[in-house]
Amino acid sequence: MHEFERAEPESVILVNEDDLATGSGEKLAVHRDGSLHRAFSVMLLNSAGELLLQRRAMTKYHSGGLWSNACCGHPRPGEAVAVAARRRLSEEMGIACDLQVGGSFMYRARVTPELSEHEYDHILLGEFDGRPEPDPDEVMEWRWIDSMFLRKDVIAQPETYTAWLPLLLWAADGDRI
Repeated sequence: MHEFERAEPESVILVNEDDLATGSGEKLAVHRDGSLHRAFSVMLLNSAGELLLQRRAMTKYHSGGLWSNACCGHPRPGEAVAVAARRRLSEEMGIACDLQVGGSFMYRARVTPELSEHEYDHILLGEFDGRPEPDPDEVMEWRWIDSMFLRKDVIAQPETYTAWLPLLLWAADGDRI
């Protein structure tokens, strides 16, 4: 089932530029009108120092087939960012691990002619050495990649990556990533 065919539409938390909640909105409507909303991005490293990437399923409502970080999403109204990140990491990638706060950043990006991301994005960092078991409705493939190679490749081939991944790489804890 496509994520916008659910019985009840998913809501996201609307925020101001200080990340203070101002209300909530239906996820697709928020992405159509470009309202600023709370999001998170999970970055996982293995013991070799490589980053886990996922290639988004083609059925995603935007950025299908593009490479991105281990997991992204939106907390639900009343849900803490860290709780939402662990939930989505389990749902998307079949992974359970500890996550630490790694900063935040705000961005706006057009992802289709009709949809845009305007997010206050919280970065969560974790360590994982197992084998992901991704949900095929969410993820079509995954790989571990050297972070220096990735930084060069997102510049050389930006069309193969999600709009937020380059921003995330430079906003994350530079000592670790």
